[in-house]
This record gives sequence, structure tokens and C-alpha cells, in this order.
Amino acid sequence: MVKIYTTLFFIFAIATSVAGQTKKDTSKKDTPRHLQAVTIKAYLSEQPVLSVPASVSVISQQQLNVQPDNSFISVLNSEPGVRAEERSPGSYRLSIRGSLLRSPFGVRDVKIYYDEIPLTDAGGNTYLNAIDFNSIHNIEVLKGPDGSLFGANSGGVVLLSPVNHNAGDNFVSAGLNGGSYGLLHENTALQNKSGNYQLNLNQAYESYGGYRQHSYMQRNYIQAVNSWTYNKNDQFRLLGFYSDLGYETPGGLTLAQFEADPQEARIPTKTTPGAIQQKAGIYQKVLFGGAVNEYHFNDHFRNVLSVFGTYVDFANPFITDYENRYEGTYGFRTYFEYTGTERKDYKWKTNFGVEWQQTNSDINNYGNRNGVRDTAQTLDKINTNQHFFFGRYVADIAKRFHLEAALSLNFYDYKFLNVYPNAETAYTDRYFTPQLMPRIALAYQITNDFVWRASVSRGYSTPTTAEIRPTDHAINPNLEAEDGWNYETGFRLRNTDETMYLDASVFYYHLNNAIVPRFNVTDETTYYINAGGTNQPGLEIYFTDWLIRQNNSDFIRGLQFNESITLDHFKFSSDYHDATSNYAGNQLTGVPEQVVVTSFQIKFPQYLYLYIEHNYTARVPLNDGNTVYAPHYNLLAAKVGWQHKINRKSRFELYAGAENLLNQKYSLGDDLNTNLIGSRYYNAAPPRNYYVGFNVVF
Repeated sequence: MVKIYTTLFFIFAIATSVAGQTKKDTSKKDTPRHLQAVTIKAYLSEQPVLSVPASVSVISQQQLNVQPDNSFISVLNSEPGVRAEERSPGSYRLSIRGSLLRSPFGVRDVKIYYDEIPLTDAGGNTYLNAIDFNSIHNIEVLKGPDGSLFGANSGGVVLLSPVNHNAGDNFVSAGLNGGSYGLLHENTALQNKSGNYQLNLNQAYESYGGYRQHSYMQRNYIQAVNSWTYNKNDQFRLLGFYSDLGYETPGGLTLAQFEADPQEARIPTKTTPGAIQQKAGIYQKVLFGGAVNEYHFNDHFRNVLSVFGTYVDFANPFITDYENRYEGTYGFRTYFEYTGTERKDYKWKTNFGVEWQQTNSDINNYGNRNGVRDTAQTLDKINTNQHFFFGRYVADIAKRFHLEAALSLNFYDYKFLNVYPNAETAYTDRYFTPQLMPRIALAYQITNDFVWRASVSRGYSTPTTAEIRPTDHAINPNLEAEDGWNYETGFRLRNTDETMYLDASVFYYHLNNAIVPRFNVTDETTYYINAGGTNQPGLEIYFTDWLIRQNNSDFIRGLQFNESITLDHFKFSSDYHDATSNYAGNQLTGVPEQVVVTSFQIKFPQYLYLYIEHNYTARVPLNDGNTVYAPHYNLLAAKVGWQHKINRKSRFELYAGAENLLNQKYSLGDDLNTNLIGSRYYNAAPPRNYYVGFNVVF
């Protein structure tokens, strides 16, 4: 398999070399369309992605449009180094260059921002599944630890943009699609610009019966962004969303159950009831909002300030208990930027800022009597504070060298109090030693279209509230933070008309004090330990090329080829262990060593298009001992659509698609290390399934 990928790499190298040297054919009647220059805003100000000295993936509106719009999973998995899973509809897991070993559910070890506001709370939890796919217009993924500007994380950072700032016209849009297993998804949007004001509203409803028993999902979503440009470059924004999501959780299956009937929900045993009997599920209401102000004092000096708050009402009837959480978060983030006077061969800027968050949680567990909350078991309060100061210096030297140096000082503490059964009257405090997170990066522009880069950065990730107080109801103040150093180099290459782009990275990350879950055999509850270190070397390649340039006259109006390759060789280091075993040298649990995603987009006359994507994922170890593996799988998906322009601003689109065309039997989201509690590893994903829908804009 490695030989195949090596061959692919050399093919790409040859292809890009040829493409870079090919002259434009001026004899053609149609001038080839150039790709829009890709820029990012992740590093505090907009800049071309070509020269950014970091591993960054930009998922544009065009990329989002060709993917199924019912989940973020497919589009995130098309990026190298990113692994997203959905154990059942609505149940997301996400990792960047790492393992989902730490995340039995939810999103941990990754910092996510919504516009300029952290979606990740002070306790380290992120309700990514609260957001509707169609409300996001751009995604930027920063891979590897990047705490210098974004605070504690050891996996990476994701930035979600809820508004397409380049869409200048007023419009109203609506979309509806439906498909296999009871899928129904509708969405509407409005943009109204009047003078210096712009209002964007999004609404969506999605329901899905699910492939498995007891896997129904339903989400109601509304989002608003109101912008006021009160000076040429100064803007004030109010933004937020409300999400009401509920989904049933069918639970994991053993291998025998998975092979016999993958649609089955977790069945009762002699000692524990089943998922259907206990009405297992997640019911979460999220109210999120804030204000962002950008102000330029003069041509050299500006400030960005955001204030925000979140309230979460969370209920989880589970096999063994019934949990209610009430979480309130508030905070602010601000940074200043000073741009120095530009000289012929030298320009520079500097940033300094602070982010502060407080999350107060009431976490209450009760008995679960067939889905009905019963008597109290444990009632706790946990208040978490996280804040950091950061600074950054950027310089462009001789129009070739791009240098960045950044540093943050991170503070984290929490305090806890047991309301029941101990009736404590005073909080117990747990403070972590403040940590410095530096990042040094350099990019060298060898030619106008070829840039080499290198960076060194430190990762640091504190235990989340769900790890401090897991499902065994015991608060663990002895859990330490993860930390490690990431070393990386790579290059980006494009051709002169920007229709071809190649991005390659190689990295090595050593993680200390890995936070991992363990299970109590008697009642299947979870607790967490620091299990030791991991060694994580990897190679990532992203390549795209319009093999047939976009044109207005040929039968094929454009043919785009995309390739995403992830090669990981993640292993447990010599000190990785649990109470009974040492797993040094084993493959990191939950991480496939190869993922290759290949896609084609073909454009035809009359605004017809076809998108085809193939995803190969290698086998995945399901426990630390590497005694059980989920087999490799090949996923083939396709989408065909037709767009009709009614007038200059109005259009109609009709589309249909299919997923898992090869009818693979696989699990998209395995439960890891369950060998001591029944070996229920598998959460079956749907076989071949279909959808059809339309969009209208006017």
C-alpha cells in the first residue's frame, strides 16, 4: 500500500512540474478562468494562503456546495489530517492529527471558533453538532497545536465563518432535500443590505430516521448576523444562533451482532438494560451569541473586540443513569494590531491580546427508569476559568522571507462542590501552573509560485469538564494536562494561472501525559487517566488541478481533480500504560495509517455538473492492545446537479446524490477499548443510500 502512495506522490510531482512549465494556449477562443486567490483570516488578518507558514486547509463555499449538506462529516474528511466521525446521526467526533481515543463522544482537544468568538467553552467542550451545515460559508482548519494565538489545544483549530462577506446582493434562498431512512432537511436564508447595514438570517430544520434502530435525529436551528459598517474599515457585528437538537443513541454492537444484524440497537444483558428500554439519547438546547467590533485608530493601528455568552441545557438518558447539565459561559477576546511603516525590503506587524472565559456547570445524575429521570445519585457544581495572553510578531524580508514568532501565557483552574450527597458548603480549588505556548515559523518564497515552510510549536491541552467529572460521577483533581512539541516542514506549489495547487507537509509530534478513558467493569462507567506518551509522525498531501480548464464552449466545461492523502505512523511511546499492561510500540488506537480521498468535479453545458468522491480508509485498531481491528473500507459517493439562471440574481438548482455506492459494511465511529465491557466496538453506518433536493435563490 505504501508503494502505491509513493507512486502517487511522484505522479503528482511530475504532473505539477509539467503544469508549472506549461504555457497558456492563447489560440483558444475562450480565455481560461483563473481560480480565485485563496486567502485565510485565521492569523488575525487576511493573507494569501500560499505564504502562510503553517498547515492550513481552506474549505470554500464551492467545496461545501458539492458535498451532501446534511452533515459536516464528508467535507471534513476530505481534508488531509482531519478525521470526523458520526457514531449515529447527530453524534459527532472530531480529531486533527490525532486520536479519537480521548473522545468517546463530542469534540475535545480541538479549539473551534465561530467568527471571532470561541465556540469551545472554558471546560473544553464544543457543541459542533448544534450547527446546521447550510449556515456556514467557509471553514479554515489549522492543523497541529496552535496555542500561541488560540489558547490551550494540542490538536488544532477550526474557524467557522457564518456569513459570505463577498455576497454583495440582497437575496432570499430556500432549499429542501430528502432521502433514504426518512431524511428531511429544509433551510432558508435572507440577506438584506441597506446602506451601511447588513442583516443575514438562516433557518433550518432537519430530521432523520436513521439506519439503525433507535437512531432518530431532529434539529431546529436559527442564526442571525447583523453588521454595521460605521466607517470605511470599521464594523460592528451582532451574531448568534439557537439550536434545539435531539438524537437517539443506539449504542455499540459486538462483532457477532454487527455481522448478524447491523441495524440492531444495543440489546439488554443479564446485568444491564438495552438502549431502547432506557430510551438512550441526547437532548441539547444551545443559545450562543455575542458582539464583535473592529476599529481602526489610524492606518497603522487597529483593535478587534468580542464579547460573548452561551447557555446549554443538556439531558442524556443513558443505559446506567440519567444526566442533566446546565452550562453557562461568558467571556471576551480582544487583540490589537500595529502595522509598521513599510520599507522597500522590509515590512512588519505585531499583535497582542487576551482571551478570557468562565464556564459554570451544574452536573446532576439521577437514576434512569425506562427513560424517565428517577432519584438523585450525584449533584455537582464545577466552575471553570480559562484565560490567556498572547503576542505575535510578523515580518516580510526582501519579499522572500516570511517570519512569524508568537507566544501565549495560559492560565487554567476550576473549582468544584458536591451538592448531593455530601452537601458541601465550600468549593475545592484546582489550579494548574501557567504554561507558555510558543510558535516559531518561517516561509521562504523560492519563486512566485513555490513556497517552502517550517515551524516549531508547543501543544498544551487541559482536561475537559467531562474528563474531570466523567460518568462514574467521581471528580478527579489529579488529572494532568497533555503537552508536547510539534516539528513540521512542507511546501506549497501553484501554476501561473492558479488552476493547480499542491500542498505537502511532514511533521512529528510527541505528546506527553495523554488523557484517555478507562472503564469500570461492574457498571460500565468511565473514568480518565494520564496514560503516558505518543509519538506521531505523519505526511499529508493535498493536490487539486483543473485538468480541463473552465471554459464556455467545449462539451466538458471544466474537469477538476482533487487528491487528499494522509499517511500516519502514530505509536504509543515507551511509557504508555494502564494499571495492568504496557502498550509501548503499538499503533495508536482509533487512527488509520492511510486515508486517501480522491474526487472529480465535471462541468457540462447548461450548468450541469457531476461530483464523484472515493474515500479509502485503512483498518483501525480498536483497542490499545491492537488485538481487534475494524477492517478497511472504500466509500464511493456521487452527486449530479443542474442549475438554471432565471435572471441576473435568481437561479434554481436541482440535484440528486448517492452515498456508499459500493454498499460497504463499515462502522463510522467505533467505541474504543470496550474489550472489558462486552467488546461492543461497532456503530454501523448506512449502506447504499440516496437523496434528492433543490435550492432556489431570488
